[in-house]
Amino acid sequence: MPWKTTTPMTERLSFIKLYQTRLWSMTELCTRFNISRKTGYKWLRRHAQEGLAGLQEKSRAPLACPHRMAPEVAAALLEAKQLHPSWGPRKILPYLARHRPTLELPAASTVGELFHQAGLSRFKPRRRRPQHPGAPALHAGAPNEVWTADFKGHFRTGDGVYCYPLTVADAYSRYLLGCMARLSTKQVEAQPIFEHLFREYGLPGAIRTDNGAPFATPAFCGLSKLSVWWIKLGIRHQRIAPGRPEQNGRHERMHRTLKAEATRPPERNQATQQARFDRFRQEYNHERPHEALGQCTPVTLYRPSRRQMPTKLAAPVYPGHYLVRRVSNAGTFRFQSRQLFLSDTLLQEWIALEETSDGIWSIYFYDVLLARLDERDFKLRG
Repeated sequence: MPWKTTTPMTERLSFIKLYQTRLWSMTELCTRFNISRKTGYKWLRRHAQEGLAGLQEKSRAPLACPHRMAPEVAAALLEAKQLHPSWGPRKILPYLARHRPTLELPAASTVGELFHQAGLSRFKPRRRRPQHPGAPALHAGAPNEVWTADFKGHFRTGDGVYCYPLTVADAYSRYLLGCMARLSTKQVEAQPIFEHLFREYGLPGAIRTDNGAPFATPAFCGLSKLSVWWIKLGIRHQRIAPGRPEQNGRHERMHRTLKAEATRPPERNQATQQARFDRFRQEYNHERPHEALGQCTPVTLYRPSRRQMPTKLAAPVYPGHYLVRRVSNAGTFRFQSRQLFLSDTLLQEWIALEETSDGIWSIYFYDVLLARLDERDFKLRG
């Protein structure tokens, strides 16, 4: 039966004294004291090296801790987190590396634990989002290949007036080109913003939007007055599938940040709300690191387009074998002595028809295929 003593210190001292009598072997003593041989030899070694002090309980804390950080580093991290409460460790670290290059910064996991202990963040389980297999991929290999645009959900400012934020971003660099408070989603509110952006940054190759106003209508090819203007400028309109916002996911992700940092709570009126949007855009483009960009900021990757906004829109040029027709003020065009309705978004615009098979005609506006016409029943099909 093991020999029980009152305290660990007296137990170890008794072990040493009994061992020194040479009456018991190490195995017998370790069995009697209910310890391992390794522990028995450790007590003997410590007693030989340090005397009674070697038998005292010692801290088991490691001599070096890789997660320990200097107080000034922790203070700088907490200060940056309080300044940017919606940023996580992977954005705070490159931000501090630029502004405080002399600090020896820890790993992102260590910073996350620091924020959690300080009550500045909370861990959320990562949700697996289902992927839509038919979603068209968004390809942007350089600035201005594709811009993304959308109206952020409306809200009321403090004076009770509705605010509809119109946001436009470069898909490649994530550079937020514009974030403007509008009174509605009508074309008259949106077109001046795009015209301003085209003059400041040049023309993109394509603009990707959803199917809401003012970007699209139920007309053929989803044409709207705004998208007709884009086509005349040589800009392709990419429309995501209805009900599939993930096809414009990077823009939707920006909207989540915009909502958290620039709309809660709303400002007192549209002017002060716009000033807040301007501050958000400045920080988003110049300060906020983006993980998808290797923690670079958008301003380091964005360059204006070389395609400048023309002073006059060029008329469409169609091949010689096309039938060219002008859309009337009623949205119709003449074909084989018949007036056929096409769209009221193309009033007074020139379209062209090409016979692609026997009795089947393709209808184009510039290089955009709008519909097909079957001359057997004179019906247009999208």
